[in-house]
Amino acid sequence: MMRNQTILVYGSYGYTGQLVVEVCRAKKLNVILSGRNAESLRKQSEATGYPFEPVDTTNHTALTALLAKAAVVIHCAGPFRHTAQAMANACLETKTHYTDITGEYEVFEMLAGYDQKGKQAGITIMPGTGFDVVPSDCLAVHLKNRLPSATHLQLAFTAMGGGLSRGTKKSMTEGLGSGGRIRQNGKLERIELGDKVLNIDFGPFQTPTLCIPWGDISTAWRSTGIPNIEVYTGATASMIKNAKLTRYLNWLLKMTWVKKFMLKKIDKQRPGPSQEKVEKGRSYLWGKAWDANGNKVESRLETVSGYKLTALTSVLIAQKILQGQFKVGYQTPAMAYGEGLILEIEQTRISDL
Repeated sequence: MMRNQTILVYGSYGYTGQLVVEVCRAKKLNVILSGRNAESLRKQSEATGYPFEPVDTTNHTALTALLAKAAVVIHCAGPFRHTAQAMANACLETKTHYTDITGEYEVFEMLAGYDQKGKQAGITIMPGTGFDVVPSDCLAVHLKNRLPSATHLQLAFTAMGGGLSRGTKKSMTEGLGSGGRIRQNGKLERIELGDKVLNIDFGPFQTPTLCIPWGDISTAWRSTGIPNIEVYTGATASMIKNAKLTRYLNWLLKMTWVKKFMLKKIDKQRPGPSQEKVEKGRSYLWGKAWDANGNKVESRLETVSGYKLTALTSVLIAQKILQGQFKVGYQTPAMAYGEGLILEIEQTRISDL
């Protein structure tokens, strides 16, 4: 297996990792499976025919030895606040291109600091090559291109017929107790969850949305330069009510033992949405940008379900890197490939209002 044509999928046996591997198989790509659990890897290897190598991200020597066998990693093992730095450091050492599927704004912020190191190593450092944040990043750049003078940006997303994987729930649990975040005058500012709620028309339907600390408060700022950014997700009345209640429980939600208890409960749940929901679900995004003179633009984006999209876009970007289509240093998906990247995914359309 030639290194310059090989993808390492780390966390390959997780819910999203398996979807990524299946896309790789369909495209007949060279893949090495990896993660911490040797038994899960062995079963996956038997089912797919791909070689496997169990490695823990805390074992730097073993991790660099593994990465030396691949040109690019699709890092799928979250919560990424615990794993991204070790993986990125090892990628710098082995000159392996780094991609992951995180949506955690703290990880985007941390890895943005790797820009110069990435350039020196001649590699791409690109977190967020899945649903977080490919469609929203492309939509943000689309809006910026429509209104270059934009000073404010609001993005929103929701889904029909979807659901969350255990990994996504764990990442969300890890972030509990920290409140919300927005980008204000170029800086990340804390807000209370539930303070900002918008009713958004996504096209086929309208729904209330809740402002959350999503990855775009980091990525959209770097890809567009717009200094004021808010991100919203579709929410029920009870979700909004519960979000408002958390402000009184932040002290409790921050406690390690509380998070461990919640994470154990998540482990007992099903891995993620059914295959039918992944195939039939749809994702809807909306964005608005405006400037100091009152000019504004609005656009919508509709695409496949979030987990299906993550598998498709993460592999698409890895393929581009294998083909030599990459920019060195820290990149967001739209910084590297432009607003049209998302339109390379079938059943995706952007409409301007």
